[in-house]
Amino acid sequence: MELDILWLNLAIFIGSFILLFGFLRKVNEWYYVRKLGEKRHSLPPGDMGWPFLGNMLSFIRAFRSSNPDTFINNLVRRYGRTGVYKTHLFGSPAIILCTPETCRQVLMDDDKFGNGYPVSAIRLTGKRSFHSVSSSEHKRLRKLTTSPINGHEALAMYIGYIEEIVIASLEEWGSINGPIEFFCEIRKVTFKVITHIFLGSCSDSTLGLMEKYYVDMFEGVKSAAINIPGFAFHRALKARNKLVKIFEGILDDRRTMKKSDHQKMKRGMIDLIMDVEDENRQKLDDEDIIDLLLLFLLAGYESSALIAMWATIFLHQRPETLQKAKEEQEEIIKKRPSSQKGLSLKEIKQMEYLAKVIDETLRLITMPISNFREAKTDVSIKGYVIPKGWKVLISNQGVHMDPENYSIPKEFNPSRWDNHVVKPGSFIPFGAGSKLCPGADLARLEVSIFLHYFLLKYSLKQLDPGCPTVHLPVPRPSDNCLAKVIKLK
Repeated sequence: MELDILWLNLAIFIGSFILLFGFLRKVNEWYYVRKLGEKRHSLPPGDMGWPFLGNMLSFIRAFRSSNPDTFINNLVRRYGRTGVYKTHLFGSPAIILCTPETCRQVLMDDDKFGNGYPVSAIRLTGKRSFHSVSSSEHKRLRKLTTSPINGHEALAMYIGYIEEIVIASLEEWGSINGPIEFFCEIRKVTFKVITHIFLGSCSDSTLGLMEKYYVDMFEGVKSAAINIPGFAFHRALKARNKLVKIFEGILDDRRTMKKSDHQKMKRGMIDLIMDVEDENRQKLDDEDIIDLLLLFLLAGYESSALIAMWATIFLHQRPETLQKAKEEQEEIIKKRPSSQKGLSLKEIKQMEYLAKVIDETLRLITMPISNFREAKTDVSIKGYVIPKGWKVLISNQGVHMDPENYSIPKEFNPSRWDNHVVKPGSFIPFGAGSKLCPGADLARLEVSIFLHYFLLKYSLKQLDPGCPTVHLPVPRPSDNCLAKVIKLK
């Protein structure tokens, strides 16, 4: 009798748990989907996850595993290869897109889709940054500010300075007997470059503080917007406030500086932005300038460092590819006039195989994980409706790692780009359309110069080649690529 009662209680407990579990899994569905009325029948397949959390736990679990592709793969397995799925991520109902045609449609349509970045990104980059302003204001600010970093011709003036930093850093690393954290050291290089371009002259002590604050700020951009001590977002907000004060001081110094001193110093993009005027002869105010600088520096140095690190790692994992890239750089040196010192823009444009190495690295090491948009109105895509106000997550990872777009997608193979015609929307490391990353050319230029000098005179020996990769907040070896940089004889 007592045993029967025990089994009955256990059955009631299990049944209650299943009912509660099923109820909670339906709360978001009822709240966000049912109120759409008839439109809900045209939503793409998917599920809305848990109340408040949505599917963030599944998302984080996938990106903390050794295979972040499982998040998209699970959607495909459960709902088919529709390429369009409904979900709830980063605190909002959302539609995930992971086919070239749908991604391109959203990225190119500014009339129907605006910015849709998470709250954490908007608060950290500022209400006047590219992440936050309207499409019309985005175009205005982009037109006013990005000409100095758009196109290799505009960047040619920075080649010598990038070379100077790269050569000195490689010499230093090659003289160290022990290993270095390769990723952290490359990040210092790219941070020096980006701060020179945007700030001009700046003290080493100020640069050191800024880099520390930027690391903290970057880790909070894609985190939950929880402003409580101990959380990444709280640290990131504190770092942002300190960076704002540094920039305010730099702006004040520039305005009070004597004209003679101003002419002697190295001018940066900050000086151009302070002087620039729109068609109504209006200058940008300090809030505009600071938010723009915060975003440019945040986006510029981390992505370039990641591309340079992973390209170096991938090349050393494939000796035949490494040799081919090295021979191309040696051939460029052989053809150089004896009177020429350093790289020229013409030589960088001749690095055809190295450009394929960089593209293949960009495809494999997807950063950012996705581009964020928001539907301004109800939009139909592939027969499904995207409701007004819902976020749209363009999955760069889903597109770049789809075997229908790239055969054996996890293989590093620069030769796949030989005579390869890129299908529109299938290669989007820097986005597309009017919001294409303005620093794309600068990133490619930096990485090309770094790899040129590394391939000619150095090799990389990782202490733990099998070190696992962590994918949040950025994909990197868990030991930051602890390695020896060996100078070749």
